Amino acid sequence: MKKRWWVVGGVIVVILAVLVGPWVYGTFIVEDDDPAASVSSDGAQAATGTVDGQWTVTPGGGANQTAAGYTVDENLNGAANRVVGTTSDVAGTATVEEEKLTAAEVTVQVATIATDVSIRDGMFRDSIVDTDAFPAATFALSSPVDLSSLPKDGTAGTVTAQGMLTLKGESRPVSVDMDVLHSGDNLIASGSIPVTWTDFDVQPPSLGFVTVQGNGTVDFLVCLSHS
Repeated sequence: MKKRWWVVGGVIVVILAVLVGPWVYGTFIVEDDDPAASVSSDGAQAATGTVDGQWTVTPGGGANQTAAGYTVDENLNGAANRVVGTTSDVAGTATVEEEKLTAAEVTVQVATIATDVSIRDGMFRDSIVDTDAFPAATFALSSPVDLSSLPKDGTAGTVTAQGMLTLKGESRPVSVDMDVLHSGDNLIASGSIPVTWTDFDVQPPSLGFVTVQGNGTVDFLVCLSHS
């Protein structure tokens, strides 16, 4: 039998939930996580050079550090909590020709995604996503994206990208609205891809006192530099 994903603390947490009550547990012990990272114009510079060329994902810096992960809501007997898992273990490349994004692929090492609860993360890796068998998630662009209208003054613009998301060995077409910033000689992009977990063979747990929602988002912020 598969282990449960969202058993945070096993028997100890069950006893705790019974003793202190679901409302106290949800309100004072488990809190909403910080939201997924998004493009920030703080400290941004006017664009330098052309947007055309080969780009590679880099760690980034400041408010625009490369990261990816997921966001999902859970409910503890009426107490709603938002869970955000992230990792900086992200790689990728992109190609821009005549101000059009013609190719892009981003790979995320799923086993390094972490939340604020280590036991939850262990169940996520072992039972829900099975990172031994499916260590990486990928997004691959499937059609060109026009970048010609992006601002060049250090502010972000919004474009829509179509692509294939692969998670737990399942690939599905997705659409994502991306905020894109051309700051100095860097491109920075962020977005949240809406997903239904069962489309990717991910079963959201329902444990009686904790229920995980069937929908969520796959989130990313990537900083790219010219190769």
